[in-house]
Amino acid sequence: MTAASETGADRVFELVGVGRIIFGSGSVERLGPIASGMGRVALVVTNAEPAGSGGATDDVTRELVEHGVDCAIFVQHREPTVDDVDAALQTARGGRCDIVVGLGGGSAIDCAKAVAALMTNGGSALDYMEVVGKGLKLRRPSAPWIAVPTTAGTGAEVTRNAVIGCPERNFKASIRGEHLLARAAVVDPKLGLGVPPGVTACSGMDALCQLIESYTSTGAQPITDALAAEGIPRAARSLERAVKNGSDLAAREDMALAALLSGITLTNAGLGAVHGFAAPMGANFPAPHGAICAALLPGVMAANVRALRAAQESHPMLARYATVGRLLTGRARLGDRAAPDAGVRFAADLAAAIGIPPLGKFGVTGDRVAEMVVLAKKANSMRYNPVTLSDEALTAVLSEAVAGR
Repeated sequence: MTAASETGADRVFELVGVGRIIFGSGSVERLGPIASGMGRVALVVTNAEPAGSGGATDDVTRELVEHGVDCAIFVQHREPTVDDVDAALQTARGGRCDIVVGLGGGSAIDCAKAVAALMTNGGSALDYMEVVGKGLKLRRPSAPWIAVPTTAGTGAEVTRNAVIGCPERNFKASIRGEHLLARAAVVDPKLGLGVPPGVTACSGMDALCQLIESYTSTGAQPITDALAAEGIPRAARSLERAVKNGSDLAAREDMALAALLSGITLTNAGLGAVHGFAAPMGANFPAPHGAICAALLPGVMAANVRALRAAQESHPMLARYATVGRLLTGRARLGDRAAPDAGVRFAADLAAAIGIPPLGKFGVTGDRVAEMVVLAKKANSMRYNPVTLSDEALTAVLSEAVAGR
């Protein structure tokens, strides 16, 4: 059942995205010609294998230099903070950079897109951040920038927001706007072959979560539905394979495409309560974003299904959770009553199979749950959740994720 048939065929929707996407094994070899048409000195923001290791950073800088683009490198070690973005901006200005390349996972790519925006709009990252900052709008197009992902997770290569941490306020928030979209995304699954299993697991669960949340979002629409329905089974069949055998290129290709699709769907449809929690949780605890999402996904799915059934046994969103259950399990004949619960079990079993720990392993304790619930309700993603969850339901979900139940 499509979003149009559930919410009204006359509903207005839009689709925005990166204008040029190059996908496929070996596609990094097309980076040099693309970049040389945009600038002469690139700031390469990277959290991929370091320069000199023979990994992705060397591949990318070699491509750039061979096509006449000099490089300055900024290493983004963690999820970016306001200070990180401002430091990267100073590196770009000191190197007289006129183009930015984001290389690696979502942390490097989000830092890169924020720097590209600040190069032309001025100010600090905090000036443009939602919730914790001034929330100023980006008025000018960003400096040209190219996304080159190595992990298959956030889909940051095709999103119009950059998630930035503000440790002083114990929160992560976005800079948001269409000016943040990359000029091009070069998605080469071969660059993911060296990604460690733990990173593959967390990143992949984030991609799967984004596909599920955007499909069940109140902002879902026919085009994002089609993309999510393509991505969910790819992640379901290939994530465990990619974790257990990092050299499985077919699995890496599935996950790279699933992550790419998840970035497009979240940008256009929104997410839900899992990502509502992820913003304050990531800012307050040393937990990878994907691990937070993975630990919370089964519980949020179950809570949403319970709340929807309580509201209306034939609620249209229940049909969406039934579809998710079928896509995850590959069981096309599952009935509408059984399929949502089968989807919840699949998400929980997959997280366990690939070694996602309970949130308590990252120092999250029960006495912080109420505080996190209050902060999560302020997050932008929460407004797209398919049903309004009570404080009691949110508390139960997070408590179970902390304990690993």
